Amino acid sequence: MVIGERVRLVGGEGLHAARVLRMKRGDLALLSDGKGNWSETVVDDSESKSVVLRVMDSGFQPKRKISITVVQGVIKADRRKENMELLVQAGVDRIVPWQAARSIAKLEGGVEKLQIASREASKQARRYWHTEVSEVVNTRQLASIVRAADFAFLMDAGAETRLTDYFPTNKYVESVVVIIGPEGGITEEEMEMLAAEGAQMVKLGRPILRSAHAGMAAVAALSVALGLW
Repeated sequence: MVIGERVRLVGGEGLHAARVLRMKRGDLALLSDGKGNWSETVVDDSESKSVVLRVMDSGFQPKRKISITVVQGVIKADRRKENMELLVQAGVDRIVPWQAARSIAKLEGGVEKLQIASREASKQARRYWHTEVSEVVNTRQLASIVRAADFAFLMDAGAETRLTDYFPTNKYVESVVVIIGPEGGITEEEMEMLAAEGAQMVKLGRPILRSAHAGMAAVAALSVALGLW
């Protein structure tokens, strides 16, 4: 957007700004298209279902050099939104739902609700790049994701090696995949298949984390080890 340009925010976003946030003339608003472009704006006018914004500054945030993907074993419906929020806030670039053998639940309705939760969490966290939520994969499809990554880690509380033991020795990294099993755990067959494709079995520490929470902890540890935080 061009500095000085006036734009009208309409639709669901405009309605939310006008009626829920009750934005008025002089209030500041930060806009982003979720693909790196951002604009700092000020409200020029507010109506019942829309607001008019004036652009004060604009820019572009490049993507990080290191991409982090979390493969999340499908979990119960009541924990999915929280799981999305935690992963997005941690800075994950992509989330891949995994229908593992021991997944208690299924994403029968597809990933639309997960994508909505991810988009809302991206806005809440003021991320200029929104987290991508891919379609559900099975274990064989997951194997190809593991092969394509520079590093792939399968989180296993019984592993002997810690996740952070791999870094910062390995400095030339562009893509990392973190695999989190469902509430029911990961089968021996799944472990063997993913290990054969290059996945490393690692742990975080002594505490045992819920499936919905383990991803954020792993990404936080990775982000510090890789110098992203």
